[in-house]
Amino acid sequence: MRGIPWRLLAAGALTAVLLDLPFPIAGPLPIWRTIFAWFALVPLLVAVLRLPEKAEEKSRRWQLGWSLLAGWLCGAIWFGSNCYWVYNTMHVYGGMSAPLAALSLVMFSLYLGFWFGAFSLTLAMIRRATLGKRNAWLAFAAIPFLWTAMEFAIARLPGFPWDQLGYSQIDNALLMRLVPWTGVYGISFLLAFWNILFVPIFVLKRGTKWFSARRSCLTFGVVIPVLLTLESRLVPLKLPTEATAMLVQPNLNVASDDVWVGPEWDRRIAQFQQLGGETCKQDYMVGMPGAKSLHIGVPCDGPPPAPSLIVWPESPAPFRDVDPKFQSAMQAIAQQDKAPLIVGAIGMDADPATQEYRIYNSATVFAQDGRMAGRYDKMHLVPFGEYVPHRNLLFFIRQIAQSLTDMSVGTDRKVFRISAGNGTHRYGVFICYESVFGDEVRQFAQLGAEVFVNISDDGWYGDSSAPWQHLNMARMRAIENRRWVLRDTNNGVTASIDPYGTVRQSIPRHQVDALPAQFGYNSEITFYTAHGDWLAALCAILSLALLVWSARSLLVGFSSGAKAPSLD
Repeated sequence: MRGIPWRLLAAGALTAVLLDLPFPIAGPLPIWRTIFAWFALVPLLVAVLRLPEKAEEKSRRWQLGWSLLAGWLCGAIWFGSNCYWVYNTMHVYGGMSAPLAALSLVMFSLYLGFWFGAFSLTLAMIRRATLGKRNAWLAFAAIPFLWTAMEFAIARLPGFPWDQLGYSQIDNALLMRLVPWTGVYGISFLLAFWNILFVPIFVLKRGTKWFSARRSCLTFGVVIPVLLTLESRLVPLKLPTEATAMLVQPNLNVASDDVWVGPEWDRRIAQFQQLGGETCKQDYMVGMPGAKSLHIGVPCDGPPPAPSLIVWPESPAPFRDVDPKFQSAMQAIAQQDKAPLIVGAIGMDADPATQEYRIYNSATVFAQDGRMAGRYDKMHLVPFGEYVPHRNLLFFIRQIAQSLTDMSVGTDRKVFRISAGNGTHRYGVFICYESVFGDEVRQFAQLGAEVFVNISDDGWYGDSSAPWQHLNMARMRAIENRRWVLRDTNNGVTASIDPYGTVRQSIPRHQVDALPAQFGYNSEITFYTAHGDWLAALCAILSLALLVWSARSLLVGFSSGAKAPSLD
């Protein structure tokens, strides 16, 4: 191979652009854009599978190297465009200078993009090992397994399973029926498989066995996704509800609203109490926030009914669970409103050895009578947000590292038994970034949680794609476990999500408000709840086996100096 294979690199870049389209970019995702996920991988797949067949040993090695770089470029561009909000978060809220924030985004994208390169390289190796043989079909069949394994690896190794391909179809009610069995990975697998239908049109040569089927593949590959996308517009099921939770959205400034002195404390607590008691509300949205959302209210003919739960989100509020002033305020609110509370706060434990406090990002639970009933400490912290990994090695983050105190990692996944007017039920609480880890969230349902409460502060993202991406991932957790999710955020999107992932109620972003979220309870254990990421783990095992087999085959071929046979 002579020179730089610009077509191969361009194909990787094109796939990155197409992959970004079926995800939120600056607001809720339009349904029509989800169709891009069904063929977004095609340019990269075609470019890798169409590498020249007749080549000397050195050229074949270069082909593999360029395949790695094309995939890496694809991944870097995709992560950079999908997670462009990293720059704003680091610059505006993290205190980084603009050049360092830009460098952080670039390095972040290159680091995670490498896994796309590993996918592309492995596919090229399998293709090269099977050229001209009866098992040439193996390269095509391996694609969904390799893609799913790659997503699984990103989730487990760098630990950033953000916007996996399956999330693009969150509004496709028919496809979502698969999720309680396979998790989001089942949808990623299906989409990667569907992309294969378009590849033979460009890869197989005239006269080969499957060439005549290209028109059928194209027709089938286009018609089915269009029909499924249209089906997603059907009216969703209406599920009965049993209780109402007041989800308080304080809309605090994440950069400055962390100190309440004197009268400011009293004013804020009074506001919190007022919002939590607004069970009769004049206006909220049915469905997702947006210009076309239907606005309705909850009228009251008599005294407002007591809610089953009041939730205060993760926020910059100066709440410390050991602070007597905080405990006293929460006790008074719970007793007056006759409702239990879940409040985002800083958990603090004294270390007997050093007499210093360990701090946690926590959700503190207060019973209906005002006593502190327990605390859940966040177990999956945000790197560079709640702790700095490898402080001494990463010199370029010194600016943010100096101002950030590492939080401690929670050790116990808890489910809380909370009593209210509608009886005693079990609640599982997860905090912010934890909502993107399906295999972890399902453990709350395993422990008996009948409803999920997700508290989050998405103010760090600004007006970007991230709040909407984050919301869709929380919706997937509802579907996987068939649980209602009460999602309470500092500045939106605050919403009630039903067990089928539909946003039932919400309130607009960036305003001080509260949502009387209607919800229900469910103790069903889905297959995914019981077995977790079994499909992704299986794909990872098969992909490793294919990688080892193809590597051995290529080593034998390289050592013999044989030329690759042709498909002609």
